[in-house]
Amino acid sequence: MNKCKFLSFFVGMVFAVSIAPYALAAPSKPDLAGTWSGTFQSDHPSMAPFTITVVITPDANGHLVGKSNLESQCVRGIKLQVTTNGSNIVLAGSDDDGDSLTFRGTLDQTGTLMNMRYIANGSATGRCETDQGSGTMGKR
Repeated sequence: MNKCKFLSFFVGMVFAVSIAPYALAAPSKPDLAGTWSGTFQSDHPSMAPFTITVVITPDANGHLVGKSNLESQCVRGIKLQVTTNGSNIVLAGSDDDGDSLTFRGTLDQTGTLMNMRYIANGSATGRCETDQGSGTMGKR
C-alpha cells in the first residue's frame, strides 16, 4: 500500500473510531407507559376542577395509547392516542359518542410530571360546549 492510500485509510479509521460512541448513543424516548393522574382547572372560574387518571400502554402496533377513567358531564371514558416530540407531549382522543379531549404540554426532565393544557369538546352529544384549562399529571 502506498503512503497516500495508507494515510487516507488511517485518517478514515481514526474518524470512524472517534465518532462511534456518538453514533450509537441515540436520544432515549421517555418511558410514558404506566399510570398517570392529576387535577385540572378550567379557565372558567365557575367550573369545578376535575381529576383524571390515564393508564398508558403500547397497543398491538407498539403505539402508545391511554385509557382514562374520566366520567364527567361532557366526556366519558376517553380513549387517547399518545404522541411525543422531545419533551412535548399530546394525549388526544374521543369517547364512543364523539366527544373529544386533548391534552398538550411538556414532560419535565425527570419524566414523571406532565404540565398540560386541555381542551374538551362535548358538543357532539350536546351535553356540553367547549371547555379549556390547565393542570398537571404525575406518574404513579
